[in-house]
Formats: sequence, C-alpha cells, structure tokens
Amino acid sequence: MGQLDGRTAVVTGGSKGIGLATARRFAAEGAYVFITGRSKPELDAAVDSIGAATGIPGDVSDPADLDRLFEAVRQAGRTVDVLFANAGGGAIAALGTVTEQQIDYTLGLNVRGTLLTVQKALPLLNDGASVILTGSSAAVAGAEGLGVYAASKAAVRSLARTWANELRGRGIRVNTVAPGPIDTPGVETMAAETGQALHDLRAYQAGRIPLGRMGRADEVAGTVLFLASDASTFITGTEIYVDGGENQI
Repeated sequence: MGQLDGRTAVVTGGSKGIGLATARRFAAEGAYVFITGRSKPELDAAVDSIGAATGIPGDVSDPADLDRLFEAVRQAGRTVDVLFANAGGGAIAALGTVTEQQIDYTLGLNVRGTLLTVQKALPLLNDGASVILTGSSAAVAGAEGLGVYAASKAAVRSLARTWANELRGRGIRVNTVAPGPIDTPGVETMAAETGQALHDLRAYQAGRIPLGRMGRADEVAGTVLFLASDASTFITGTEIYVDGGENQI
C-alpha cells in the first residue's frame, strides 16, 4: 500500500530535476500526477517515465497556461490532494549589473508564478490537502549574484506562512522545502551562464557542504513526499532545509 494511494497530485516544473524526481515518487506511492513543463519533448519523456501521469505544457508565469492545467484536472473528474508548486528559476546577476528584465523574469516566475499556481488551484484543493512550495537555501546564504533570486525565494517562504494561516480552516497545510546545492540540469545552466567549467562548479558547490557532496533530486523528493503524506499531518507553515547542512552548521 502506497502513502498516496488514490490521491491526485499536481507538480509544476515536473519535467526534469526535483519536480520529475518528486512526480515519480508520488506515482510510485499510488498517486495520479499532473505535471507541467515548458518543453513539450521533455514533458512527454517525463510522462513516459512516471507512468500514471498527464503532462500539460505551460509556463507558471502565464495565467492562461495555469488555467489550462487546472481545467485538465477538472475535465479528468479529479480534485487535488497534493500541490507541489515547484516551477522556478531566475537570473544570476550582481547588484551593479542586474537588469529590469532579469528582475521581472525572476520575480515573475518564482513569486507571481507560485502565487497564481496556488490561487488557481484553490477551487480544486480538497479539504486537508497538502501544498508544498519550493524555496531555496539561497534565501539565507547571501551568495554573490543571487540577490534577486534569493529575495524571490524569501518571498515564497513568507507566502507559505500566510497561506498556512489563511487556509487552516479547511485543514490545508502549506509548507516549504528549501533545497541546497542539488545536482540537477539547473547546474549545467548555471555553469553556462557564469562561464564556469561544470566540473569546477560542482566541486565548488560540494566544498560548501558539510556532507561533502551535492544533493540528489531524489533526496529532495523524499522530503516533499513526507510533507505530502499523512506522516506530516501536524506540520504546517514550516520550512525544511534539504541542504546537507550548508546553512545549519
């Protein structure tokens, strides 16, 4: 018997990285999963690897795409037990060089996109549902070049606190998972944007971690599963770091 038998989960940004690892874990535990992604080929491949899943192409910063996502859930005759608002990203730029476009992109994706995702899911969320947001250890690390990204993830953490309070009457729990350096395709993107060799970037990231390595997407997925399951029914409004001790020791 799986921890999510008979439940319906929605995972944004579910075509790769942490989102894909989590969607696979949800399905393995008995859930039917709806995932989003901006790349149709990646999304199709992800659905094939998950099994019990439907892929809806879209960008969470576009309200029309979110409407299509939740309409697909509704048309399938389902309501939502677990919402993992995971899609995110952002530009890397220091204070002196960050552009208005980079600010708008990062805040639009991480803050506006997360807010609209949860807002548009509300009519379909079952009482007692679990909502999990993706934060980041960057929100407290003060890493150079990540000021806007870190601020956007701090905003996500703040939203989780407010929503946990606003939705308590329906028994809906809202929590945040804050990954540290995780070895996902995003690391390759960061290396390309910063001009670093991928090997050097991975070594630098691992050197900051007390456990001496970068994390894996499935390790974050395990924490998200915990927050989605009945094992965490007395946990809401909190943030769980999955950072190998980076910001804890």
